[in-house]
Amino acid sequence: MDDRGGKPFKKCINPSCNLTYEINNNTLVCKCGSFLDIIYQKNYSRELVEVFYQRRNHGGNIYNESGVWRFRELINFAHLDTEDFDQCSRILVSLDGSEGRQSKPYKMKKVSEYSLMNNDSLLLQPEGYNPSGSFKDNGMSTAVTHAKMINMQRIICASTGNTSASAAMYAANENIECDVFVPKGEIAPGKLAQAFQFGAQVIEIDGNFDDALTYSLNQAQHLGAYTVNSINPFRIEGQKTIVYRALEYLDWNPPDWIVYPGGALGNTSSCGKALMELYELGWIKKIPRLLVVNSEGANTFYELTNGLFGSKKLAWNNGRPDMSLIREYYIEKDKNGIRPHTKATAIQIGKPANLIKALRSIAFTNGIVAQVSDKEMSDAMALVGLNGFDCEMASGAVPAGIRKLRKEEIIKKDDIVVGILTGKQKDPQVSINYHLDQSNTFSKPPVAK
Repeated sequence: MDDRGGKPFKKCINPSCNLTYEINNNTLVCKCGSFLDIIYQKNYSRELVEVFYQRRNHGGNIYNESGVWRFRELINFAHLDTEDFDQCSRILVSLDGSEGRQSKPYKMKKVSEYSLMNNDSLLLQPEGYNPSGSFKDNGMSTAVTHAKMINMQRIICASTGNTSASAAMYAANENIECDVFVPKGEIAPGKLAQAFQFGAQVIEIDGNFDDALTYSLNQAQHLGAYTVNSINPFRIEGQKTIVYRALEYLDWNPPDWIVYPGGALGNTSSCGKALMELYELGWIKKIPRLLVVNSEGANTFYELTNGLFGSKKLAWNNGRPDMSLIREYYIEKDKNGIRPHTKATAIQIGKPANLIKALRSIAFTNGIVAQVSDKEMSDAMALVGLNGFDCEMASGAVPAGIRKLRKEEIIKKDDIVVGILTGKQKDPQVSINYHLDQSNTFSKPPVAK
């Protein structure tokens, strides 16, 4: 273990490198080009779960009220006294305790039937209850906390919509400048409106998300700004709390499966890191299997991990994945002009930034990567709505993916499955168009009188 007096530090995930870095700087990627992990050196007893539970009676302490900072011992990269309110208030960024506050698993009978699951076995956790309307707020609260720690005055991101909304919201609340790079014409109006509403400088890129990310990373380096995309390891730390809340609901007894949509794969990475750490701490004895669901129109992770390109399947391989296979895949796609295309714009990503960390998560959890069509996602999204909950089309990948694996009998009917609905619907036209089209399975078109 690195000897830094018990302080957290950053470490390269490449086992051939293993360089480490102090916390208090803007280094987010290793010199070797690999991503970094936040490493903690304090081993907390599982008795801490009782503290987490007691904090739900927050008594006006916004850091206990927050569904992120309530678990602050497990993400204490700031190395603070977690019971010192004044110290927390000087360092931790929170939107008045609202991030993750209302996010927990729910049962949805119609979705369970569609997914071919027992109603008591399927739990869906709507992250659209976050203040900006998506899971991004979990990680943005921690990323902006680190930006504040190192006195950064400008944050920057590329976005298909939800990241820009969340970044703009937290930046405005902290009086930090925010630049967001978005693919022109490929972002839901509701998400774009949020970026404007919260005062971000919107820069439209003539290209897709992958182009916007490349441009934003170059600009961050040029301007000395702080990147809050999920290449940032501090954002991954906040997104771990999605898993903590699901486990808390289950009395810290792990489910059989955890299911996410697959886009940039930050959630996949954070889920794996959370489970690895809890397992190493001895808090969990069973490791849930991770299911990541791509859209057929943006299925890089699915194709590479299932051996649909080249002669072998891409795998973590103890930290030594075949990088040449990834490069060849991207070159082939570019050469043939194949760009990601799906109506689920939140996961319309062809070059997922967290691909390598996601491979590690799949390896650790014996996970699976599946793909579903736009129609399957739309049907599942509609059924979530008909259960009285809201989710965007990308979140529909979760019930659709579960249904697919149920048909293949990979997921059993009575397996305990937690699916993460990553965001709420911010493009009303998607739902309107679905229900106006009577050919859609669950449409309820208007009736003229």
